[in-house]
Amino acid sequence: MTFANVATLDSAPGRRDDLVALLTRPSDALEALGCLAYEVGVNAEEPDTVFVLELWTSAEAHRASLQRPEVRDSIAAARPLLSGGSGGLRFDVVGSPLRE
Repeated sequence: MTFANVATLDSAPGRRDDLVALLTRPSDALEALGCLAYEVGVNAEEPDTVFVLELWTSAEAHRASLQRPEVRDSIAAARPLLSGGSGGLRFDVVGSPLRE
């Protein structure tokens, strides 16, 4: 079953674009780990917030990815760009009108 992780990340003031650049660096590892989609977005009404939508083959694949050195390195690189606030949702996808 597909697993979705939708997050909001609050960047340190003025660091949003740096965080976006980090999160959108090409990564061959993500697909190999079971990531189906990794989309990063911004909203002019929330200038210090970055939105991330991840779709994974399973919750287990997502959880396992967090133990991989390349993912842990990316997380460590992002920490100085964050203000500490975050939020989000995690859920199992049960269907879509775009596919069978």
